[in-house]
Amino acid sequence: MKKVVFVLAAAGLMSLAACSKQTPAENAADATANALDNAGENLEDMAENTSNGADAAALSNAADNAHDAADAVEANKS
Repeated sequence: MKKVVFVLAAAGLMSLAACSKQTPAENAADATANALDNAGENLEDMAENTSNGADAAALSNAADNAHDAADAVEANKS
């Protein structure tokens, strides 16, 4: 029984290792893009919650810029 569990665990770990073929640079790019997208979402939420039109427009522009930066990071990660 112990051998079966060991073989199953080894097979599971090998399949996990095969799935993750990204380089550290690609992982960092993904993390950066996700952080920029999250910042953009937060800025959009702030724009929706403000009553000042000028502030809302500025926050929306900043959110768009954050999303564009995230897209640029994703496009240039390879």
